[in-house]
Amino acid sequence: MANLLSIITFIPLVAAAILALLLRGDDEAASRNAKWVALTATTATFLVSIFLLTGFNPADTGFQFVEERDWILGLKYKVGVDGISILFVLLTTFLMPITILSCWEVKVRVKEYMIAFLVLEGLMLGVFVALDMVLFYLFFEGQLIPMFLIIGIWGGKDRIYAAFKFFLYTFLGSVLMLVALIAMYVDAQTTDIPTLLNHVFASETMNVFGFHIVGGLQTLLWVAFFASFAVKLPMWPLHTWLPDAHVQAPTGGSVVLAAILLKMGGYGFLRFSLPMFPVASYQLSGFVFWLSAIAIVYTSLVALAQTDMKKLIAYSSVAHMGYVTIGTFAANQQGVDGAIFQMLSHGFVSGALFLCVGVIYDRMHTRDIDAYGGLVNRMPAYALVFMFFTMANVGLPGTSGFVGEFMTLMGAFQVNTWATFFATTGVILSAAYALWLYRRVVMGDLIKESLRMITDMGRREKLVFAPLVAMTLLLGLYPSLVTDVTGPSVSALVTEYHAAIPASGTVQVAGH
Repeated sequence: MANLLSIITFIPLVAAAILALLLRGDDEAASRNAKWVALTATTATFLVSIFLLTGFNPADTGFQFVEERDWILGLKYKVGVDGISILFVLLTTFLMPITILSCWEVKVRVKEYMIAFLVLEGLMLGVFVALDMVLFYLFFEGQLIPMFLIIGIWGGKDRIYAAFKFFLYTFLGSVLMLVALIAMYVDAQTTDIPTLLNHVFASETMNVFGFHIVGGLQTLLWVAFFASFAVKLPMWPLHTWLPDAHVQAPTGGSVVLAAILLKMGGYGFLRFSLPMFPVASYQLSGFVFWLSAIAIVYTSLVALAQTDMKKLIAYSSVAHMGYVTIGTFAANQQGVDGAIFQMLSHGFVSGALFLCVGVIYDRMHTRDIDAYGGLVNRMPAYALVFMFFTMANVGLPGTSGFVGEFMTLMGAFQVNTWATFFATTGVILSAAYALWLYRRVVMGDLIKESLRMITDMGRREKLVFAPLVAMTLLLGLYPSLVTDVTGPSVSALVTEYHAAIPASGTVQVAGH
């Protein structure tokens, strides 16, 4: 199918324009129509994206479905996917109809709410398909705006503070990436990503304001990109915006934030940091390893101290993203495959956990853990679904959560034993906070009077969870569904990465 990636990217944007220009009124009928337009558009986007997978050749490690045309000021509109990016496109298109369906009870400014999500989907897809650095940067920064509005308009009582904190953290981190982008253009005379992947940036030690920069230009570029991607992921200690954003965001906003937006940081490391700046990545991988290990343990301990369900799951997300960075910078087949798998798995599991919080918040309007207890007596279906995703979050064998953590740790162990050993303690801590949350909310006797009339999940809510349960089980039992697609591209990335590292061993990294 010609122009398939552009069709996928622009279906949600066209639907958003239709809602904005053609749908009038704020009555109940207009709100219902807005929901159906959004659901239809996101579902159509997912169905069209399936053609990507059916027409994709995993053995071809180059970019496929490439579209290129002149744009503005000599820049190119260029898009394409490879084995690393295609599954993030499918993750986005798969989760968006589920997110829209979960927002069916929204009553305030429904049309604008649906427009924000449709624009957000189009911009997120653009990030994963862009093959021009300027185009990538515009999509990468552009998606801040609809998420800022989602948090700031439809969020909780402290939504303005959380929205500005989210925007400023992520925007300021990306300013350095813009500077690096300009430096890359000056050095390589192109913004074309496939060309930049084959360009060798200088890695000789250079003197900058009296400081000797080992790795030279590569190190400076790596640090600039790292600042942007580490905030987006987010990595400790740049993570403090995430719990506030999650707590204040509406349920749909939290789902997209955890399941898709965070993955842009991990994707950035795989698309830019490792292949474009291999010497700097190798030189600084020990730093990333220990930062990731500390993040896993520290944020898991912080999660144990939380009284708000959303904040606990938010800290859990930071911990799980630590496995992504530790696997990515292991820079071997198991580690990078595991990092991609972990991001996909986290998309399903963390999104489902935030939906679980949303189910009871819609009924009781509180996220306080102490306000619940004994829900299994009134909500058996909910208790079963919540238990399943709690076990997946812990990393129970048979679920996708186990595969991702196991592969990343297996890859990392080959590179840095002590950091991996320290990070592995996070598996135990994740079981502690996840099971503690489940016991306090679901198990025990139904003592609180306010819970005696609470109702179990309805048909729509069960429909929302069904595909997430299916994918978490399917990937847990058949991880080759992911690794068969990613494997050849990851193998090519790892091979080229190690070929670019100085054979003399002049670059020394702790743990290598």
